[in-house]
Amino acid sequence: YAKDGNRLTPLMPGTPLTGAVWVDLYRPLPEQVAETNALGVEVPTLEDMSEIEISSRLFLDGDNAYMTAVIPGMTPDGEPISGPVTFILTPDRLVTVRHHAPRPFDTFPERADRSASGTRSAERVFLGLIEEIIARLADLLEASGAVLDDTLRQVFSPQSRKRPAALQGALERIGTESDLIARVRLSLLSLERVLTFYSATQQSRAADSGKLKAILKGHQRDLQALQEHTDSMSSRVSLAVDATIGMIGLQQNDTVRVLSVVAALFLPPTLIASTYGMNFQRMPELQWTYGYEWALGLMVATVVGTYLLLRWKNWL
Repeated sequence: YAKDGNRLTPLMPGTPLTGAVWVDLYRPLPEQVAETNALGVEVPTLEDMSEIEISSRLFLDGDNAYMTAVIPGMTPDGEPISGPVTFILTPDRLVTVRHHAPRPFDTFPERADRSASGTRSAERVFLGLIEEIIARLADLLEASGAVLDDTLRQVFSPQSRKRPAALQGALERIGTESDLIARVRLSLLSLERVLTFYSATQQSRAADSGKLKAILKGHQRDLQALQEHTDSMSSRVSLAVDATIGMIGLQQNDTVRVLSVVAALFLPPTLIASTYGMNFQRMPELQWTYGYEWALGLMVATVVGTYLLLRWKNWL
């Protein structure tokens, strides 16, 4: 992308990169890497970007600052993932290297002129892109909060207790949102480290560092506020999990109670039937004319008596 007033304009294919203020490398091909390296920038590989050592993610190479953050995005197959994105800030341009597709990299070029920092320099493009990423993370948290609110309403609704599949679906949605919140929190922490490193090295590189300091401080405050928001979201996830599991437990208790009542009702008749089913030679009742009716009546009487006892104890 090249500067066009306060906007970013995509370069036409075949245009030299010397006039670009932002070079965005998405799953770069070898020839693209070679063309970028010719600008005095060493493009890291995915293995280099995935290193968790702080010395591999945040460092200076001459006048170039290499900063790697973990940002949620999509794989080419459409699967959500959190992957490393390297920001290479040079005096003349910003180079980003990524192997997945975070949404801010698609939306920022169209809205660059609306950012607080503008596009007059590579520093400002970098801060504008960070602003877009922070806004996207805030949107993800807001959407996740809405899903949790809707899920909790469904969990506490009387209809959900009658539908086990609804509670299972709620637990699955909570797990999905919990994973998203964890990935957003990881991204916030990595971005905070990037901005801290940028702040420490900004004075020696940015021509208008004084003007950008207020914007940088604003981004850092936004990151801290979002981190606090993720903490509260984690508490809501715990509440949602506990509530859902509790409702599942109540539902299982209702089922077990019904089975227990049925077993209690049929226990006395089973005892009577097994008693008269014994094969002893001397059992006077076996010779009764109305012995069969007697046994059936005794079974019915014990069932009714057991039922009335359970109702009297308020167990039904």
